[in-house]
Amino acid sequence: MKFIEEVVVEEFLPTFRSMLAEDLRERGLTQSEVASALGISQSAVSKYAHGDVARNERIAADERVHDLVERVGAGLASGDMTRVQALVESEVLVRRLEAGDLLADLHEAAMPELAAVDHARIHDPDSAVRATERVRSSVRRGVRSLTNASGFSSLIPNVGANLVECLPEATTIDDVAAVPGRIFDVKGRATVPGDPEFGVSEYVASVLLAAREHAPARAAVNVRYEPGLVDDLRAAGHACVEFAPEDDGEIGGVHAALDGLDEELSGVFVLYQTGGYGIEPITYVLGPDAPTVAETVRTLL
Repeated sequence: MKFIEEVVVEEFLPTFRSMLAEDLRERGLTQSEVASALGISQSAVSKYAHGDVARNERIAADERVHDLVERVGAGLASGDMTRVQALVESEVLVRRLEAGDLLADLHEAAMPELAAVDHARIHDPDSAVRATERVRSSVRRGVRSLTNASGFSSLIPNVGANLVECLPEATTIDDVAAVPGRIFDVKGRATVPGDPEFGVSEYVASVLLAAREHAPARAAVNVRYEPGLVDDLRAAGHACVEFAPEDDGEIGGVHAALDGLDEELSGVFVLYQTGGYGIEPITYVLGPDAPTVAETVRTLL
């Protein structure tokens, strides 16, 4: 993990300072005056002057950096610009270059995973990047809880299991994070194909989205159906609602069952169907987040 601030400190700052020190020396300032103007030691100025500090070539070649060096150098040399103003001017450019620009590119080069996100909003506490990464993290924790539980593989249906969690304002399966390719029982072990992704679940995500139109839920997991499992969930205090799959799948049945429900669903609740022609019976455990529904499933083991 590399912070963009590290890129600023390790790449931008040495390059900018060495260019500015060089500019000031060319304007006739002594080594001591340059050190005072930049707030650094004379030995550091000497290193800049002798080329002992490596420059990032992309930063050094950027016209905006050259323009800033010239403006700040001229201002500091003439006394028209204070060190505070020089700092402000420099910070403005740094923020600009961080926002999907040169420094963002250098950051992505150091962390290729960032290429898939809106780099300009990484620092925004309400950004989509933060929301999606929190959901993915939640699914990871839930999956880890399930796969670390002895006996979980015995609850995986033939079609495979999946654990999903959606964004707060989810409307489509692209807003739902899940295990790609589902979780399968391979010789008694729950096998997880990959890291959680958005838009990779169709069936469990669709059931969750359908249920959300009638009851608050952010996460769901599917396990095999057995009357005893549903009885155990009901005995634990969870509302259990049966629905009938329709010819075009389970979603219509979920809507029909929840439309006619008298009780209000909250917390962890259960939807289940007992199968049909060519349809495997399945139990769905739904709740506020992936770790919670995973822990609920663990109580069945």
